[in-house]
Amino acid sequence: MQNPELERIAELLLTQGYITEPSVTMAVYLSMQLQKPLLIEGPAGVGKTEIAKVMARAMDTDLIRLQCYEGLDASHALYEWNYQRQLLHLKMLEVLSKTSDQSLPAEDELFSEKFLLKRPLLQAITHHKSPVLLIDEVDRADEEFESYLLEVLSDWQITIPEIGTIRATHIPQVIVTGNRVRELSDALRRRCLYLWIDYPDFEKELAIVKGKVPQLNEKIAEQICRFMQELRQLRLEKTPGIAETIDWATALAALHFDYLPKKLIEQTLGVILKDWKDTRTAQLSLTELYAKMGVISKLDAL
Repeated sequence: MQNPELERIAELLLTQGYITEPSVTMAVYLSMQLQKPLLIEGPAGVGKTEIAKVMARAMDTDLIRLQCYEGLDASHALYEWNYQRQLLHLKMLEVLSKTSDQSLPAEDELFSEKFLLKRPLLQAITHHKSPVLLIDEVDRADEEFESYLLEVLSDWQITIPEIGTIRATHIPQVIVTGNRVRELSDALRRRCLYLWIDYPDFEKELAIVKGKVPQLNEKIAEQICRFMQELRQLRLEKTPGIAETIDWATALAALHFDYLPKKLIEQTLGVILKDWKDTRTAQLSLTELYAKMGVISKLDAL
C-alpha cells in the first residue's frame, strides 16, 4: 500500500519542477522522518544539488549552502569575528572617552554576538525554523574538516569560547553531496542515509528537458536527448550531465531550429563539452553518433 506521505513528497518535488523517481522520494522521506543527513553521490550535473533547492522551496524554508573546497576550515564554515567592526568600535569609544567620562569597553562587549559573523553552519544552527542545510561537494574538503563536520552533525551544538555553547532549537534538514573526488570516511557515511543518482535514461531526460525548456520543439527535444544518451557512451574526461543537456536545449531553442542538423551539433559542442579532448573525441565520432540518433535528414545525407 502506498504511503500518502510518500505521494505528497513526490507531488511536492514534481510541483517544484523536479522529475523524481521512487528511490529519490523514499530517501528524502526517510531523511525527513528520521532527521538524518542525506548523502547524495553521483556524477557531476545529475541534479544532486537541485534536490536541496527543491526541498527548501517545497518546505517553504531557507536554503543555507556550505560550498566545500580544499583548505576549508572551521572558521570559514562556522563563524568569524568582525575585526574591522571591533576596531572601528574601539576607535569611536576612544574618541568619546577623551571628551567624556565613558571608559573603554570590556572584552565581553567586544566579543558579543553583534560582532559575530555567522557562517553557514552557525546560520543553520541559529535559524528560527528548520532550514535546509546543503553541504555541497564535501569530498573536496580535507579529512580534518570532515571530522569536525561529523561532530557538528552529531550534537547540533557549537561552542564559542567568548560566548558559550549554542544549541540548535530547530534541527536543520541536511543534504550532503559528493562527486567521489576522494573516498569519504566510514564514520560520515554511517551518520547519513545514502542515495546514488546516475545519469537519467532517455524518457526521464526528455521529461526534464520538456519541463525546463517548454518553448523547445518536441522533435528537437527528442533528438537532443537521444544524442546525449549516445554521447555518454564515449570515453570522455568530463561526461556531460543533465545540467549540460538543459543548457544545450536552451541554446538551441534560442536558435529556432525545428530539427537538429549535424553541422549545428558540431558548432554547439562547446555548450555540453568543457574539455578539448572530449570535444575532439565527439567530433571524430560525430557521424556515428548522429547515425545512432536515427534522424539523418535529406540535407545531412547529401
